Amino acid sequence: MTEVGGSLRTRRVLDIEGMTCASCVRRVERALGGVPGVESVAVNLATGRAEVTAETDVELDDLVAAAQHAGYGATVLEREQSAPGEISDKRREAARAELQRRAMQLGVGGLLSAGVVVVAYGFGTAGWANWVQLALAVPVWAWVGWIFHYGAVKAARHKTVNMDTLVSLGSTVAFVYSVVITISFSHEATYYDTAALIVTLIAVGKFLELLARGKAGEAIEALAGLQPRVAHLLHSAESDRSVDVDVSEIDLGDLLLVLPGERVPIDAEIVAGSGTLDESMITGESMPVTRSAGDELIGGTLNGATSLRVRVLRTGDDTVLAQILKLVDQAQSDKPPIQRLADRISAVFVPTIIAISLATFLGWLLTGHGIAAALIPAVAVLVVACPCALGLATPVAILVSSGRGAQLGLLIRGGETLERVHALRTVVLDKTGTLTAGRPGVVDLEPLDGWSIDEALALAAAVERASEHPLARAVVSAAEEVGVSELVAEDVEATPGGGVAGRVGGREILVGSPSWLTERGAIADDAAAIAHALSVRRRTVVAVAVDGAVGLVLGVADPIRPEAADGVARLKALGLRVVLATGDTPETGAAAASEVGIPEWQAQLRPEDKVALVRGLQADGLVAMVGDGVNDAPALATADVGIAIGSGTGVAMAASAITLVHGDVGAVADAIALSRATLRIIRQNLAWAFGYNLALVPLAVAHVLPPVFAALAMATSSVSVVTNALRLRRFQPTHSSRAVEDRESLTRTLSAAA
Repeated sequence: MTEVGGSLRTRRVLDIEGMTCASCVRRVERALGGVPGVESVAVNLATGRAEVTAETDVELDDLVAAAQHAGYGATVLEREQSAPGEISDKRREAARAELQRRAMQLGVGGLLSAGVVVVAYGFGTAGWANWVQLALAVPVWAWVGWIFHYGAVKAARHKTVNMDTLVSLGSTVAFVYSVVITISFSHEATYYDTAALIVTLIAVGKFLELLARGKAGEAIEALAGLQPRVAHLLHSAESDRSVDVDVSEIDLGDLLLVLPGERVPIDAEIVAGSGTLDESMITGESMPVTRSAGDELIGGTLNGATSLRVRVLRTGDDTVLAQILKLVDQAQSDKPPIQRLADRISAVFVPTIIAISLATFLGWLLTGHGIAAALIPAVAVLVVACPCALGLATPVAILVSSGRGAQLGLLIRGGETLERVHALRTVVLDKTGTLTAGRPGVVDLEPLDGWSIDEALALAAAVERASEHPLARAVVSAAEEVGVSELVAEDVEATPGGGVAGRVGGREILVGSPSWLTERGAIADDAAAIAHALSVRRRTVVAVAVDGAVGLVLGVADPIRPEAADGVARLKALGLRVVLATGDTPETGAAAASEVGIPEWQAQLRPEDKVALVRGLQADGLVAMVGDGVNDAPALATADVGIAIGSGTGVAMAASAITLVHGDVGAVADAIALSRATLRIIRQNLAWAFGYNLALVPLAVAHVLPPVFAALAMATSSVSVVTNALRLRRFQPTHSSRAVEDRESLTRTLSAAA
């Protein structure tokens, strides 16, 4: 509860049921915003929740009633239920059930529609044909088409029309007209096939949209999953006794025990113990950090191999993880989805067609024709204008494009993403895991006089194989890449924050930081200069001593991906502004930017800093953010297009609109080229569908085009739209210069071999 302008304000969260699209979000916001005392409303379609800031005397029943009056179910959530990321099991189960129901509807609708078409075109002259078509079409029109009929009625209640209106009206008129013809035993043509196919084909697009939108809430769920549910509460700093409690029961100042391999349960300060922690979820940097008494730990980070005793610093909404959750949740709520091109056209097209159909009926009636004679051209107008082609123009192109993108290693979420990507102006790239491999590796090997790299590296790897430390794994990987002999170590002992000692074939081996080797009595005079030079180049230095003499110095870093520079060049060739954003030091950021050819960079950025950077760049146009870590999730959600590296965290992928399966930054250029091709196809489809209506509607009005030919024209238009969209299956990405050189080199090699 807060005080603003002398009056008290409170925040309430409502669980909203029945929202399916952006127009639903606007209706809920208008309904809740109209309640006296409500200051602001933010509705999140992904989580199905509405956050209301209002005066304290606003009745909760009034909020629920307002949402229900708008046509949506509403439940006020208690505080412990309304935290970001707390998506109820009930809502998840309801979403799964809805998808299963829609899938079953489509399966039944498809089979029955196919039966209607077979009877209509194979046995249309038989006396029983119309009755069989009626029996097959009733479930399709009534059950599968219920979503459109309900949407049309809801739109009518709010004095608006939409695509649901035309789908419902067109299928209903065709169906009811056919029923009248069947019952009256007239010899006029029926249009059961038209009614069934309209409903089934458009329902496919609706299902695909629902399937894609269901992924939108996963970012918040994945983030919330990093927060441990249980903490080990200590009686005192000296006590070894602990009791497991729920994290929500922890208070400021409580003493906790963090065991090896566990996540830190909440923001805290170390009071006893030291060790290494993986803080990549916050910093994005893969290198572990050493923490000791007095250092601050962030909830959700991963403890290393030692136990820690910590004192709680922050709880609840004040923790760093809760703030990241809030940033993602707020970004998803504040970012309005782009309205479909077909919807924008239908805002004018739908009421116009309805008016033309009504005017046609009245015109023929007023010129002395009977009701049946007047109804036929009116039905022809609705049939020829039924939005199969208009409705298929976008979803079919998106379906084909998404499939082609998946073949190219691009997982694209929905048509809104494609609409945004083609207009991007700026691409922000994270460093660690995006431009780099995301894990430490040995990038420098400096032997001292009298030592060979193979011998010293083999001895180092022997003792490091017993350790799970990332630096140890880097040393072992380097030995495996070089192909040195695998030796066996004995009496291996690790010192947290220092190094590893052991014996190999009777020789004493030390592997660790130069300062630790010096403490252990190793002679490292010649190694000091090498270590200093590597440190200046932002390397983590690891030295290897054998029987007290340093024989090898290694530089460990997170290496730049081999294809990163070429990928950046491809983005710049598309006219995009490329910016590097990293949580690392300015020196490391500058070196990485220079190596891959990025002129602009910013370093030492925390999650909120990356969000601010994206928002600042959005003033110049649409911005894409490319990242792989939990710390990138808020910026990924804030950007117009979030792009995650497939080798990164599930949180980053859930918060993103595109996932690059292969991790190649150059694939961002492929995504942009694919989106531009897709938008070009969609515009062609919409132009054809709209132009076809513009040309044929007058013919239907004049009764030159009877309903049977109107239905045929409608089917032809739909086939044309689908055929045009299928051209996207042949989309080929632009090849980088390096790829072209590699292909030409391979061709020359094969030719020479032949």
